[in-house]
Amino acid sequence: MPAYFVKAVNRDGEMVETLREANDENALVHLLQEEGWVPIRVTPAENQPFRWLRPEFRQTRVKQKDIGVFTRELATLLSAGLPLDRSLRVMLDLFPEGSPLHAMSDRILEKVKGGAQLSAALEAEGKSFSKLYVNMIRAGEAGGALATVLERLADYLERSQALRGSVMTALIYPAILVVMAVGSLLVLLTFVVPQFEEMFANAGKELPVPTQIVMGLADGLKNYGWLILLLVILAMNWGRRMLADPQRRYRFHRWLLGLPLFGDLIVKLEVARFSQTLAALLTAGVPLLGALNIVKDTLANDVLSETVGEAAGRLKEGGDMSVALQEAGHFPVMALQMIKLGEETGQLPKMLARMAEIYEEEVKTTVHRLLTLLEPILIVGLGIAIAAIIMSILVAVVSVNDLAF
Repeated sequence: MPAYFVKAVNRDGEMVETLREANDENALVHLLQEEGWVPIRVTPAENQPFRWLRPEFRQTRVKQKDIGVFTRELATLLSAGLPLDRSLRVMLDLFPEGSPLHAMSDRILEKVKGGAQLSAALEAEGKSFSKLYVNMIRAGEAGGALATVLERLADYLERSQALRGSVMTALIYPAILVVMAVGSLLVLLTFVVPQFEEMFANAGKELPVPTQIVMGLADGLKNYGWLILLLVILAMNWGRRMLADPQRRYRFHRWLLGLPLFGDLIVKLEVARFSQTLAALLTAGVPLLGALNIVKDTLANDVLSETVGEAAGRLKEGGDMSVALQEAGHFPVMALQMIKLGEETGQLPKMLARMAEIYEEEVKTTVHRLLTLLEPILIVGLGIAIAAIIMSILVAVVSVNDLAF
């Protein structure tokens, strides 16, 4: 859903500049008018120069961590017996005025007061609430168990963030090692090695081959560093454009699954996400076929997403989900057996929840093993590279001194 820069007068007569999402400009203008705002200017966000520097662009985006807080607070208030509109009013007092959560809660409250369902109000917020979130709320409204569904959603979001946080935390140290390694090599090649250039030039003797290579690298960084940086930026932009094409992205995702170690990690991560999301949807009362179509869109790997889509098609024709997933050949055997057992016993949500726990632990274990291998490789590689540069300089210095004597 595209984003638009809005300049309008709100219900209190104040001039407001903010960022909102909508299907098109006309829909956004209509939505603002329903909220009691008077739109003055609505323009696509990409047309705003240096938009990342503007405060309204930095503050209006609601983070997923904030969505988790919103869900937990709303679930607590509804479980205490407060009606929905009263709960949303209380939440306005909980969040600081001017914060993204306060503004979002205010918009949702206005729609609910106008007679809209909570699911419709959340859906109008665009990317802030995923398709999974909205459909679970819709199922809770239909079953009269909105507070229970919100509690499950809060648990789901917290577990998802915990898994993502554990992986990101584990990657911090290797990332620091890589940055330090690249930084150390750049400092040596751009500041240290050039100090010997004049001495070697006046030596009157051909330098050893290793020294020539190092001096060539130093000269290349000094004279063409800007070109190298430009090529890196162009390569990144090219890669992003290539991945925007569905066919190329599909081939790239299939190649990732074939990588040793990393392919297995991707599968485990996606299976954990699949089982966790599907369990949450089924527990909320969403039908299995509809839940699979929602889960398909939550997976990051296009190959596994296609596998789930094929399973949904097989289920629609009267087949078993486990058989369709097995035929695709990407899901682990243990996951397939647990899904099959859940189908046969009629306890698929419970089995999927257990499967999510197992594969979350598998992801953490696999990441730990990969980092255990990666860290010494990075340290040894950095040591070898620095030692090679130093030795090439020392060999040349010794050679020059021998010539002097």
